[in-house]
Amino acid sequence: MPSFDVVSEINMHELTNAVDQANRELSQRFDFKDTGCKFELKPKEVIVHLKAEVDFQLKQMLEILKLKVVKRGIDVACLEVKDAQTNLAEARQDVLLRHGIDQDCGKKIVKLIKDSRLKVQAGIHGDKVRVTGKQRDDLQETIALLRREKFDRPLSFENFRD
Repeated sequence: MPSFDVVSEINMHELTNAVDQANRELSQRFDFKDTGCKFELKPKEVIVHLKAEVDFQLKQMLEILKLKVVKRGIDVACLEVKDAQTNLAEARQDVLLRHGIDQDCGKKIVKLIKDSRLKVQAGIHGDKVRVTGKQRDDLQETIALLRREKFDRPLSFENFRD
């Protein structure tokens, strides 16, 4: 029986490259030279920490990060920007990268597929949603349906089996 998986994953190698490029740009820009501004990637939690002297620099750094992430093929929709914490010495901000399909998003995907009346079945399996059907055309219609719908994270489709 044909099936595929709906997932939301981030290529960690590309994310590391994007953060490295953003740090390199900070070291070369005149307005950030010798300010101590930097990006730090925490790969376990998939969080990017931004450190700067003032809040205004954080906003500029965020734009640099978004630009570098997009150039590396990571969707900006997965970025969740937290509030900035400022004190007299420095300003900090965390950017969380959402990945994986949580229970709420999985339930929305399954409900959307069931409401569409396509001849497929969808089920949540951990951090992915497996969609099965009798015909390949039904699965392709399901993929088209999910691409048209907007979710809070980018979706990708893998493990398509015939």
